[in-house]
Amino acid sequence: MAQVYTSSVIGAPAERVWAAIRDFNGLPDWHPGIVESRIEGGGPADQVGCVRAFRLQDGGVIRERLLALSDYDYSCSYAILESPMGVENYIATLKLTPVTDGARSFAEWSAAFDCAPEREAELVAMIGKDVFQGGFDSLKSRFGS
Repeated sequence: MAQVYTSSVIGAPAERVWAAIRDFNGLPDWHPGIVESRIEGGGPADQVGCVRAFRLQDGGVIRERLLALSDYDYSCSYAILESPMGVENYIATLKLTPVTDGARSFAEWSAAFDCAPEREAELVAMIGKDVFQGGFDSLKSRFGS
């Protein structure tokens, strides 16, 4: 099983950063790789079990199910249901931890998934850099670093 872990420090309190990222349908508002998103069936975007379908800059479509959402822990977990990336059993968690020295946020994004062995290094690098770090860089630009 492949694993990816990326962390960063965002120059804003966890409550402010969480307010932007807790909306499971809000990726286009803060992630540069996402063009549009919708919650299937029109349900609330913070309901565990809801499914979001979003379109990437390159036209690819990904569907994900919200598995857990905690306003107390500033965390959410989700599973990829369909993706052009060639991953299976993909589970990811995005979590913020308050940094009390300077009112900043420690952000962690991790995932585990199965894929073809020959693609593992490529997918781990792409997800870590383009997806996770790309999202963190965008949040740092928005909130400060």
